Amino acid sequence: MAQLRAENGCPWDREQTFDSIKPYTLEETYEVLDAIDRRDFPGLCEELGDFVLQAVFHAQMASEQGLFTIADSLDAINEKLVRRHPHIFADSIAETSADVKHRWDEIKKQEKAAKGIQEQSLLDGVLRSAPALVEAQEISKRAAKVGFDWPDISQVAAKVREELDELAEARDAQDAAHIEEEFGDLLFSAVNLARFLHVDAEQALRKANAKFRRRFAHVEHALAAEGKQLKDSTLDEMEAKWIEAKQQS
Repeated sequence: MAQLRAENGCPWDREQTFDSIKPYTLEETYEVLDAIDRRDFPGLCEELGDFVLQAVFHAQMASEQGLFTIADSLDAINEKLVRRHPHIFADSIAETSADVKHRWDEIKKQEKAAKGIQEQSLLDGVLRSAPALVEAQEISKRAAKVGFDWPDISQVAAKVREELDELAEARDAQDAAHIEEEFGDLLFSAVNLARFLHVDAEQALRKANAKFRRRFAHVEHALAAEGKQLKDSTLDEMEAKWIEAKQQS
C-alpha cells in the first residue's frame, strides 16, 4: 500500500482520502457479513483480506500525515483486550459471559472518564451514523439497562399492534408526514420485540432479504424454463412459482 501511494505509484490510490475510502470500507464490511450468512468460507477468506486492506489503507494515509501507523493501531487493540479482560490477564474473576460483559462496560466507562469524555445523555455513545436498525437496537438496549423498558414481551407485542393501528389511521388521513412518523414508530417497536426475543434485528432482516432473493430467483428461473419473462407473466403465475420456492426452502 505504501508503494501504491508513493509518488510513482497508482494514480487512483494516490488520489484517495479518508472520506473517499469510507464507502469502500462499508462495502467490504457488508461483503464479509454476506459471506458469513451464506457460509461461503472460501469467499469469507477472500473478503477478510479485502476487509483488512481497508484498515491498512486508512493507516497508510494516517502514516503519511504523521498521525499514526498500523502498528500503533494493533498495539492499541492489544492493550485494550488485555485491559478489558482482567479475568484472563489479571486477578479479576468472571464466571459467566454476563459477568464479562458487565466488567467490560465498567472498564469502558473508566477509559472514557480518563480521556475526559463526558456523555450528556445515556444515548450519546450510540453512533448516529450506524444503520438505523443497529442504532435502534442499541438505543433500546441502553434505555432498558436503566429500567426504561416494558415489564414483559406481551406488552411489547401489544405496542407493535398499537403502532400498526396508528399507521392505519395515518394512512386513512392521507397525511404523508404522519404516515412516515408512524411507520418509524412501528419499526422501532419491532426492534424492541426482537430484543425481547433475543433476536438481532439487523441480522434477521438480512436473512429475510436473502430468503426473498432466493425465492424470487426461483420464480424467475421457473418462468424462464417455460419460455416466459416476469413482465409477461400474471401475478397468479408468479405466485404459483413463489409457493414452489417456499416449499423447497
